[in-house]
Amino acid sequence: MIPINILFVNRKEENIVTLKTLLKCNDIGMFFSKSSNDALKLIWEKQIAIVLVDDETPEINSFELAAILQSNPRTRDILIVFLSSWAKETNPQFFKVDNCNVHYLSKPLDHPITLTKVESLIQLARHNADIKQKEEELYNLAIVLNNAAEIVCITDARNYQIKFVNAAVEKILGYSQLESPGRSITDFAIEEQRIDLRIKLAGIVKDKLAYSVFEFEFARYNKSQVWVECRVAYQNKTLLFNISDITQQKNYQDQQIRSKETAERGKKVKENFLANMSHELRTPVNGIIGLTNLLRKTPLNEQQNSMIDMLEVSSQSLLGVINDILDMAKIEAGKFNIIRSSNNLHDLLRSLYGLLKFKADENNIEFLLEIAPDVPVHLMVDSLRLNQVLMNLLSNAIKFTERGYVKLDVSVLEKNGDQVQLKFTVEDSGIGIPENRLSAVFDSFEQAEEDTASKYGGTGLGLAIVKKLVELKGGQLSVASEQGKGSTFSFTNWYATADRPKEKSAFKTEKTLEPFENVKLLVAEDNLVNQFMLSKMLKDWDIEVEMVDNGQKVIEKLLLNHYDLILMDTHMPEMNGYQAAKAIRNNFSDPKRNIPIISLSAASFDYEQEQALVSGMNDVLSKPFQPHELHRKIKKLLKAGDMIKSLV
Repeated sequence: MIPINILFVNRKEENIVTLKTLLKCNDIGMFFSKSSNDALKLIWEKQIAIVLVDDETPEINSFELAAILQSNPRTRDILIVFLSSWAKETNPQFFKVDNCNVHYLSKPLDHPITLTKVESLIQLARHNADIKQKEEELYNLAIVLNNAAEIVCITDARNYQIKFVNAAVEKILGYSQLESPGRSITDFAIEEQRIDLRIKLAGIVKDKLAYSVFEFEFARYNKSQVWVECRVAYQNKTLLFNISDITQQKNYQDQQIRSKETAERGKKVKENFLANMSHELRTPVNGIIGLTNLLRKTPLNEQQNSMIDMLEVSSQSLLGVINDILDMAKIEAGKFNIIRSSNNLHDLLRSLYGLLKFKADENNIEFLLEIAPDVPVHLMVDSLRLNQVLMNLLSNAIKFTERGYVKLDVSVLEKNGDQVQLKFTVEDSGIGIPENRLSAVFDSFEQAEEDTASKYGGTGLGLAIVKKLVELKGGQLSVASEQGKGSTFSFTNWYATADRPKEKSAFKTEKTLEPFENVKLLVAEDNLVNQFMLSKMLKDWDIEVEMVDNGQKVIEKLLLNHYDLILMDTHMPEMNGYQAAKAIRNNFSDPKRNIPIISLSAASFDYEQEQALVSGMNDVLSKPFQPHELHRKIKKLLKAGDMIKSLV
């Protein structure tokens, strides 16, 4: 309830006391003054709503006081009650006052009449105050609406004609605020979206939705287009719109989408490039390694055997560089997996030590391995990646140490139940790393000095791969070094203890792999060296071989002849291996539809191997491969095929 303040202006104390007693009320503020001057001050300060003024006030008489209040905009709405001993009709001074808000009570005051009169004036004052408050609220709301940055619009829910729109319509759409009423809100939409907007609004009206948000393109007065977000509510057969200009946000979103699409295209291009590079590099390496194996089966003198050894070392070195580059690409693409399994850590470390010791001995470097007694033997580790990390660190240490020692130390930092935190430390007395290059050695293609590559070789990828592998495994890598005195690389990680792993049957390389009987193979390979190598290898196993150089020729050969198995390269001209495999599975009838197919792929990405299996190939053999690996897969698939035939 709005509080009402009443002022009594009377020079006699007893009259004030009488009025105070008569009008005692909790929700009324009562103020008293014996003079007109004091009364004016109180009126100004206390927001007086009703003034009861005696006609015998000193200084300024009651009529003059009323005239002052009536002349000021701030006080003209005050209700004035004259307390007079003269009748209104007999006193001409009453007529000098604008009597809209002027009332009177005759003296002596009749208490019931006075009380009734004042109470009615209090209700009137409250009513006036309420109206004034509403007017102020409406005025403030009008100011807010007309200065709002968004379009505020009210339309008829039946025909969508605008009843009211604020000034923002001129700023956002360029249409006049005065001319907009009477138009349909759908006229603002671009022509091809007007029907859609009508359908949208019809749905809001039908469902009487209290809130709905959607986006449309509106046309400005100058025919340019703007994206808007419409927030619409249905109420009392009207639609209330709040329309925002979201062109900037939409442009940003479109830019983000285009950037994402560009990035995805770039990523796809990069993946395709790396896949092709993998094929183009690993395929000739496969040929070199295969030819090396074939040459070992021929009569060779000691010098030739030595040359074959050097050829094998060189090809394995080249393969290591290729694998490093591809590993970096996989890590950056987020397609590098860490697979932990139960392994004998001590055996893994001793094998690594034995593998690198000959290199250290060649350089007259002392190579030390220290495994703390409390290091568990069996742990859940990714042995391949742990071996890769340690191999990189130790190979670097040996390469950059001209005299002195290289040491691998493994210790326990902390144990927690079946979890153990290990620290692997590779320490050397080599050339060291300048302080200003310590952080850079972990960057791709970076080395400690600009002339390091020319002096010692290498791609500068080893430590970058080490850092990423350690972080992928959840570990932390650190380095300390002093130029000319050596370096210490350390990494820590938590591992779970494991049960003793099952013994793996070691494959014994046989000088001569057992031949096959009555087996005919179709080989699809476009590389001439690999064609020669595969043909020689398969014929040594008494396999009848036919060779083609693309997938289309595979289809043509299979239409005319029967084969027991197909060896298929995936990257070939005209029709690649994936396409050829799909064509065989979809277009041929049994038994040719189910002919075993082995993918001979130089692919290094998992998705390419998955693609080979999805296309219908039975198995994948990655290049470069060893003869016994191919022999085992051929034997396995031919055996499986014989079992299926026997069941049929």
